[in-house]
Amino acid sequence: MPASSLSELKAAEAQAAQPALPVNRIAPSRGLSAVNLREIWAYRDLLYFLAWRDVKVRYKQTALGAAWALLQPLFLMVIFTFLFGRVAKVPVPVPYPIFAFCGLLPWQLFAFGLAQSSNSLVQNQHLISKVYFPRLIVPLASVIAGLLDFAIAFVLLLGMMVYYRVSPGYGMLLLPLFVLLAVLTSLTAGIWLSAVNVRYRDVQHTIGFLVQFWMLATPVGYPSSVVPPRWHWVLGLNPMAGVVEGFRWALLGRGERPGAMLAISVAMVVLLLIAGLHYFRKVEKTFADII
Repeated sequence: MPASSLSELKAAEAQAAQPALPVNRIAPSRGLSAVNLREIWAYRDLLYFLAWRDVKVRYKQTALGAAWALLQPLFLMVIFTFLFGRVAKVPVPVPYPIFAFCGLLPWQLFAFGLAQSSNSLVQNQHLISKVYFPRLIVPLASVIAGLLDFAIAFVLLLGMMVYYRVSPGYGMLLLPLFVLLAVLTSLTAGIWLSAVNVRYRDVQHTIGFLVQFWMLATPVGYPSSVVPPRWHWVLGLNPMAGVVEGFRWALLGRGERPGAMLAISVAMVVLLLIAGLHYFRKVEKTFADII
């Protein structure tokens, strides 16, 4: 046998002995089964990077830095204290500044996540159009980035509780669940709006109005007790109503439990989240083409 044929035969045998390289096939998503949590977990490093990047970009070249996380709820608390506490004299079970700040905390977490996630896909179009990764990570990272502001403001709330001598109730153990519910509510709205915003860019211009209207429909500056009990189920259709009332009850241990209103809010979040994930996965295959 010629030497060239022998060398070719040995090369072929050596190549056949090597293990086959894994092949990953990227195919269009289909239905709810395409929501792959394992894939999102595999890209957790990217999720951390995007969330941390959003935090750094927000406070880059700012004079006050992270102090903005305190100033925004503080200014709103002062306004609410004047309007609802002094002028309207809304009856609350604790000093009104504590009542208002406790409602503003989960609301600010939701509003920040909604505003950032709704425009997140368009802002990251340079990534989406070049490389593959689970697109759901982009709005999720925008929502997670708001947890830092929440943690900073929460420390101030604890200091206010010490100053006003308001002790937390036993329901404080449930506080992480209400924080999680606020994050899920923000993510739910962000999934819908970010996906629609890719095709219709005027969606981003409606976010400010939507947040203002949504805040008025949420018992942030007033307790749900001012609404007649027969209309509480309508109030519960707003998922943030159950979040704010539940967060306030869990931390302060005052007032009535959210009860049925919270159950309706949780049901709304679950239904809208499932539908939002289905819609997001249905249209994400076109993001790179039209973004």
